[in-house]
Amino acid sequence: MNRLLRAGAIMAAGTMVSRVTGFLRTAVIAAAIGTTLLGDAYNVAYQIPFILFDLLIGGMLSSVIVPSIVRAQQRDPDGGVAYEQRLMTLALLLLVSVATLGVLLARPIIELYTSDLSPRGVEVAATLARYILPQIAFFGLGAIAGAILNTRDRFAAPMWAPVLNNLVVIGVGLTYIVIVGGTDDINEVTAGELALLGLGTTAGIVAQSIALVIALHRAGFRFRPRFDFRGSGLGELAKLGGWALAYVAVYQVGFVVTTNLATAAGVRAAAEGVDYGAGWTPYNYAYQLFQLPYGIIAVSVITAMLPRMSRFAAEGRFDSVREEFASGVRTVCSLIVPGSVLLMVLGPAVTVLIFSHGANSTEDAIYIGNALQVFGLALVPFSLFQLLLRVFYALGDTRTPAFIAAGNATFNATLSVLLYLVLPARYTVLGLALSFAVTYVVSAAATWMLASRRVGGLGGRHVLEGLGRMYGAAVPCAALALGVLWATRTLLGLGTVGAIVMLAAGGGLGAAVYFVLANRMRIPEVKSIVGLVAGRLAR
Repeated sequence: MNRLLRAGAIMAAGTMVSRVTGFLRTAVIAAAIGTTLLGDAYNVAYQIPFILFDLLIGGMLSSVIVPSIVRAQQRDPDGGVAYEQRLMTLALLLLVSVATLGVLLARPIIELYTSDLSPRGVEVAATLARYILPQIAFFGLGAIAGAILNTRDRFAAPMWAPVLNNLVVIGVGLTYIVIVGGTDDINEVTAGELALLGLGTTAGIVAQSIALVIALHRAGFRFRPRFDFRGSGLGELAKLGGWALAYVAVYQVGFVVTTNLATAAGVRAAAEGVDYGAGWTPYNYAYQLFQLPYGIIAVSVITAMLPRMSRFAAEGRFDSVREEFASGVRTVCSLIVPGSVLLMVLGPAVTVLIFSHGANSTEDAIYIGNALQVFGLALVPFSLFQLLLRVFYALGDTRTPAFIAAGNATFNATLSVLLYLVLPARYTVLGLALSFAVTYVVSAAATWMLASRRVGGLGGRHVLEGLGRMYGAAVPCAALALGVLWATRTLLGLGTVGAIVMLAAGGGLGAAVYFVLANRMRIPEVKSIVGLVAGRLAR
C-alpha cells in the first residue's frame, strides 16, 4: 500500500495543480462568454474532439493499450520498442484522418449533439468546432506518449503536462475579456473573436502534447515511423479494441441524449424568462468540478494500479490482482468519502467563488453549485465503478465492460428522459445530475458482483465495513461544514467573501475533523496517508 500511496502522491500533486489551473481556466472562459447560449455553443464544440478521440483511442488507453504495451515489453526481444513505434504510427495516421474529416463535417456533428439551438447558435458552434477539431491528432500523440511513460513507471509528466494547456487557454480567455469586455450575446460575437477562442483552445493542446513528447524522449524512447503492421501483434489489439470501442460508443449515445436534453432545457428556460443559465453549460461545469476529487485521487491510484495488475494477470497471479485492487479501493475511498460529503454541502460556495464573475451572475454560479451538490451523491459509486472496470481490463476482458456500458447508458438515458418530461426547465439539469448519480449506484453494485465472480471474491463485506467507518468519520465533518455554511450565509451572504469563508472554515475544518476522527478510528489507509504527510513535513 505504501508503494501505491507514493506513486499516487506523485501523480496527485501534478493532478492537483492541473485541476486547479483547469478550474481557473474554466472560470476565465465562463467569465468571458457566460453560461447561456454562447457558453453552450462553445462547450458543445469543445467536447466534440474529446468525444471523437475517446471513440478511437481514448477508450482503449486504460482498457487495452496499457496492458498490451506491458505484454509486449515482457514478450518481445526488444522490450516492446517496435510495438510502441507501430502503435504510435497507426494512431497518428488514424487521428489525423479523423481530424480532417471532422473539420469538413463540423456542422452536422454539432447538429447531432444539440437540440433547439437557433441557426445562429449552430453556426457559432460549428465555426468553433472547425477551429477545435484539429486537437484530435495532438490528443493522440500526447495520449500514446503518456501511456508509454506510464508503463515505464514515469507518472509525473502525464499529470503535469495539462498545466501548460490550462495556462495557454487562461491567456486566451483573458485576452478575449480585454478585447470584448465579457459578453454572452451569441448574436454579437464576431468571426475574429471566434477564431481567438477556437484556435487558442487548440494551441493549449499542442503545448501539452509537445511537453509529453519531450518527456518520452528523455525517458529513452526514440520514435521512428513504422508501417510493418502485419504480424506485429496489433491485430490482437484491434480485436480487444473492438469491444473497447463499443464501450465508448455506447456511452457516447448516452452523451448525445444528455447534451440534447440539457441544451433543449436551456432554450426552454430562456423562453420562460429564467434569468440564469439552466442548460448544457451549467451541467458541464458542475460535472467538471465533480471530477476534481475523482481526478486527483482515483485517477492517480488507477494509473499506478493498472500496469501492476496487468503484469500480475499476465503471470497468472490472481491473488496479487485481488490484493492490488483491494488496496486501491481502500485508498481511494478513504479520501473520496469526505470529498463527496463536502461537495454536497459546499457546492454553491465553490461555484460562486469560481463562476460569479464577468458575464455571469451570482444566480448563474449558485445554479451550477446546486447541480454540483447532486453530482456529489455519485462520487463514491462512480469511483468504485471505474476501479472495478480495471479488474476486467487487467484480465484482458473488454467484452464484459461493453455490456455493462450498454446497461448503464440505457438506464441513465431512460431516467434522464423521464425527468426531462416531468421537471420544469429550470430543474432539468438538476434532474440529469440525479439520473447520473442513481445510475452509478446501480452500476457499481452490479459491476462489483460480476468482477467478484471473475477473481474469486473482492472482499465486499470488509469494504462495506470500511466504508461504514469512513462515513462515520465524515458525518461530523459534514455537520461542521453545514454549520459554518449557515452561519456565514446569515452574516455575510453567499457572495465572493462569504464563499471564501465557507470554503476555508467549513471545508478546511471539516476535512481536519474527518482526518482526526478517521485516524482515531484506526482506518489504516487514513493512518498511512497521515503518516506519509507527516513524514514529508518533518523533512
